[in-house]
Amino acid sequence: QEWLVQSGGGLVQTGGSLRLSCEASPNLFSNGYTMGWFRQAPGMERVFVGRIRRSDLRTYYAESVKGQFTISRDNAKYTVYLQMNSLKPEGTAVKYCGASTYSGSSFLSDYNYWGQGTQVTVSS
Repeated sequence: QEWLVQSGGGLVQTGGSLRLSCEASPNLFSNGYTMGWFRQAPGMERVFVGRIRRSDLRTYYAESVKGQFTISRDNAKYTVYLQMNSLKPEGTAVKYCGASTYSGSSFLSDYNYWGQGTQVTVSS
């Protein structure tokens, strides 16, 4: 019934940009309190990147991506976006979108639904 489907990603050079999309089932998109983005590098834990709150579109980002990444929502398309600029090789990872019933959470365990993940590879 509830789902998140990601698209975008791919291979870019250092300094390049990518925009990831995460389309949600209408009910999940409309009722979930928070949509978030996480990253998981090979052999590493899944970690928080940023989030956006449904009620007021307030965003919050990890310190490492502030000024470089932007999260937005398109209610008509039931989609949340992650715009990534100034990408670096260290940013190579699988990016996941998630939905949480908690307001403004950055904790992995507070996210109830997940997209399938999208590979982002940044070359030198």
